[in-house]
Amino acid sequence: MNPLSSKGLHILLTLETESEDLLLDSKGFLEFTEEILKTKEVEIVGVTNHIFENESFTSAVILKESHLCIHTWPEFKQLTFDVFLCNYSQDNTTKVEQIADEVVQYFKANTIQKHKIYR
Repeated sequence: MNPLSSKGLHILLTLETESEDLLLDSKGFLEFTEEILKTKEVEIVGVTNHIFENESFTSAVILKESHLCIHTWPEFKQLTFDVFLCNYSQDNTTKVEQIADEVVQYFKANTIQKHKIYR
């Protein structure tokens, strides 16, 4: 599908990392997320976060253009991440690709699965 004719790009990742400390640091991840979204002029309209007994976390960042979500599993050295930006006022495909790539770099992760869905 032509990205320009889609409603937006949704990327879903399953990642593996040796950086267990990052899988336990929801505050650090949310600070990182806020910074990368600022550089892409993506507006945050809400954040929810839950820290589990083992310090793993689930976070959802609601964006004016859609969302991003993360779930960490330190016991498996893995996380899942997804990001979706709609193309309401412009083509955000490149921004979605960049956000996904920067998350992989942040966690110093290997990609186990990556799915791209043009909505």
